[in-house]
Amino acid sequence: MKITVIGRKCTPRDSFKEKIEQKLSKIDKFFPDDAEAKVTATVEKITQIVEITVFANSMIFRAEENASTLDAALDLCVDSLVRQIRKNKTKIEKKLRKGAFDAFASTDVVPEEKEFDVIRRKEVDLRPQSVDEAILQMNMLGHNFYMFINGDTGNVNVVYHRNDGGYGVLEPN
Repeated sequence: MKITVIGRKCTPRDSFKEKIEQKLSKIDKFFPDDAEAKVTATVEKITQIVEITVFANSMIFRAEENASTLDAALDLCVDSLVRQIRKNKTKIEKKLRKGAFDAFASTDVVPEEKEFDVIRRKEVDLRPQSVDEAILQMNMLGHNFYMFINGDTGNVNVVYHRNDGGYGVLEPN
């Protein structure tokens, strides 16, 4: 697995990078050799945040945790990724490395998720608008996300409210 470490408002030490490689070796067995992991370490005033994003076979696994130290946040983040993988193992094992889940056959304590149950379908009328107009419309509706046609590109985009209080835009490639 190829690992990229990024520091925001900090420069990760070599010892932290080594710990990242050691911790990610725990989940390396699930992914093919060409998988990529991006680890972002952010230092805020009080908390340290670690975000791990793993790209493998057109699937994306992401976990973000915060703690008082980067090492503690890394431990929580890796544990969160392992829980995600184990919880959804029956759905994803076909796309990941064959035989990676054999070790969990007898020790699986995380309940497996059943098939996805779509409760409601909704049709929406899309109209071209700017990102600012879409965010305003999302806030007026009281939603966490809003789908619209971007007036500049003509593509369908989604704006969403982020946990850190900002906004994000999803755009197709």
